[in-house]
Amino acid sequence: MPARLILNADDFGLTPGINRAIGELHSAGVLTSATLMANGPAFDDAVAVAHAHPTLGVGCHIVLTDGVPVSPPETIPTLLGPDGKSFRPSLIAFLRALFFDRIREEDITREALAQIQRLQHAGIRVTHLDTHKHTHLFPAITRPLLALAESNRIPALRNPFEPAWSLALHQGSRTRHLAVKLINRLRPRFEAYPQISEGRILTTEGTVAISATGQLDAETLAQLLRALPPTGTYELCCHPGYNDRDLDRVTTRLRAHRDAERQALLTEIPRVLAQPHPPSLIHYGDLGAAV
Repeated sequence: MPARLILNADDFGLTPGINRAIGELHSAGVLTSATLMANGPAFDDAVAVAHAHPTLGVGCHIVLTDGVPVSPPETIPTLLGPDGKSFRPSLIAFLRALFFDRIREEDITREALAQIQRLQHAGIRVTHLDTHKHTHLFPAITRPLLALAESNRIPALRNPFEPAWSLALHQGSRTRHLAVKLINRLRPRFEAYPQISEGRILTTEGTVAISATGQLDAETLAQLLRALPPTGTYELCCHPGYNDRDLDRVTTRLRAHRDAERQALLTEIPRVLAQPHPPSLIHYGDLGAAV
């Protein structure tokens, strides 16, 4: 089977500029998928963009850290930060609570379901689930998300682990690359879940550009695409957008680089598609299709 590549933009719904970039990139044929934040400030605008681009695969970007929940705060107390109204403001604080068993699985399930249902009630056919800041790297998050995917007929879940061939490129900062490499030790446990091992919930052979997040310029993307194996199915995770006033109003470490990623996709994806035997571009809803 020739290589298949999902070009997925995270943070759909964060700002109108990110939404506009996703629509433009899909229309240009260089983006196939996006994951929508149910609690995003520009959620309604993102829904309109999704409906205007029916061939764009749209997943649910489950958010458990940063921002405000979709559920009533009093129903998910172990997910909340010090103010009792919003999520913990940092990934470190979230992981500390997770590792010390201070987050109840029922709270994760309740909030994730509320986010999924908000998309579904807006008329979105959810192609897959993934998580803000890749929190489902950890079994305490993976487990309830797999159960929710099955019970809500969502066919796929992001494989949050970067494949060895991509890690071998040593992209991104040394610290981030090392962290991604260490976290990859959890991959066998992810693959052993019966929903994954039995193919009840579909996934890819890995997600590339995780270690390059924040540094995915045209040169870095070109290097990834040259290294893409001739077979297998992978996701390219990216964060394109416009660095505008709306972006200044939200919490994100990715600002100017969203413009760089948008330009990289516009430049490098047409180049790889013009080469002999290019990868097939798909979205998560296509994973089960015969090839």
